[in-house]
Amino acid sequence: MLKKGSKLNSILTGSCPKCQEENMYVDPNPYHLKNIYEMHEECIHCGLHYQIEPSFFYGAMYVSYALTVAIGVAAFIIAKVFIGLDLIASFAAIIIALLLLMPVTARLARNIYINIFVHYDKEAAKKK
Repeated sequence: MLKKGSKLNSILTGSCPKCQEENMYVDPNPYHLKNIYEMHEECIHCGLHYQIEPSFFYGAMYVSYALTVAIGVAAFIIAKVFIGLDLIASFAAIIIALLLLMPVTARLARNIYINIFVHYDKEAAKKK
């Protein structure tokens, strides 16, 4: 499922989408909030420049919105249908879930967005 060369591998691990050899982020832990968006300039393995163009990752906001909506709907369904909480408690569950998963969704949105534009290259992975 997470074999090297798949988009899912790069998205979930935060690795370079071109060679999948290096982590794109300076600090791999998204819960270190001070460094949440701090990325390497380029991949030391294949040389891919992560900031493809100025303000490239602004487009990741749209992906983040979609992820946030999906998490909110899932949290509501789990709280209301499966656990049986009342409406106010269900909305509180949505807020708690979104706050706790904010660092993960921020990183996932960037990972998904760059993987839309950059594809795995076997030759780049063999370099070095």
